[in-house]
Amino acid sequence: MRSRMDQRSLRAWATAGVDLWMLGAEAASVVSLRMTRIASGGFDAVEEVEMMMTEKAVAAVELQSRYMTGAIGLSPLSALQCFIELYHPKVAANNKRLRVHT
Repeated sequence: MRSRMDQRSLRAWATAGVDLWMLGAEAASVVSLRMTRIASGGFDAVEEVEMMMTEKAVAAVELQSRYMTGAIGLSPLSALQCFIELYHPKVAANNKRLRVHT
């Protein structure tokens, strides 16, 4: 019989796994929408590439800052949760913005 701690840990990992899968699915949608916009060329394409590169650099620095300050926690699970909490709002916002303009 598993202890309560094992069950909580397993539940937390399962939740994080589903959240990560959902983030990946939404990110794939954003990639597709962005590639469509970029392939169309013109000012919108240039603007999208600049925005994409800036967002990626800022997010990487933000995640690295959280790591360096210990804000991601001490366990692999807390690091994964921090990653999801950082990236999900950004991906969701891009998905919404790109769907409106498609």
